[in-house]
Amino acid sequence: MRDVKVIGAGFGRTGTRSLKAALEVLGFGPCYHMSAVIAEPYRVRQWLDVGEGRSRDWDTVFAGFRSALDWPASAYWRELAAYYPDAKVILTVRDPARWYDSVSETIFRSALEQRRPLPLRRRVVRWLVARRSPDFALYPRMARATFIDRVFDGRVDDRDHVIEVFERHVAEVKAAIPAERLLVFEAGQGWGPLCAFLGVPVPDVEYPQVNERAAFRRKRPRRLLRLIVRGR
Repeated sequence: MRDVKVIGAGFGRTGTRSLKAALEVLGFGPCYHMSAVIAEPYRVRQWLDVGEGRSRDWDTVFAGFRSALDWPASAYWRELAAYYPDAKVILTVRDPARWYDSVSETIFRSALEQRRPLPLRRRVVRWLVARRSPDFALYPRMARATFIDRVFDGRVDDRDHVIEVFERHVAEVKAAIPAERLLVFEAGQGWGPLCAFLGVPVPDVEYPQVNERAAFRRKRPRRLLRLIVRGR
């Protein structure tokens, strides 16, 4: 049974974490997000199979979820929109320059670090993670296969190129998805347009404001330590 009712076509760092929380308040949860991949590392291998062309079993990937946002899912918005024809599509957007500043300091920064020689301490941590959590150790390869290389040709340090890709992506989604099925949405718009689009009442709570930019780097060491200790 195809239970996914909302597909997010927006790139990471366009308010997807706040939208995840909002959808779950509105009854469209659980919502699949990159955070689910990080929390349950076996999902890394699922996406690696997708990215490297071995499998696209969407029903298995999204089993138990009613919505899907953020990378890697949003990199496959065309396929998901076709596979879940009754699902509505939300394209989260923000100012392209501000978006690049945010993503370059978080998601892309992690990707670029994989290309540089690491100090001994970092190499030891990487080795321990690979031993204790072999699925999560595949995360950099999965990210390259599903969106770093696939969407951006690996050129995530090229500001002009990345912004051009962002703007082209927005135009392509708008052109491909019928207007009645698509909501172009900024987090600052709040509940009104989102609830009207989904056909649900406006809840009596403030729209979620989840900004992890400052916390992104702080969380990473704790996450790696947890993987090493628990062996997930």
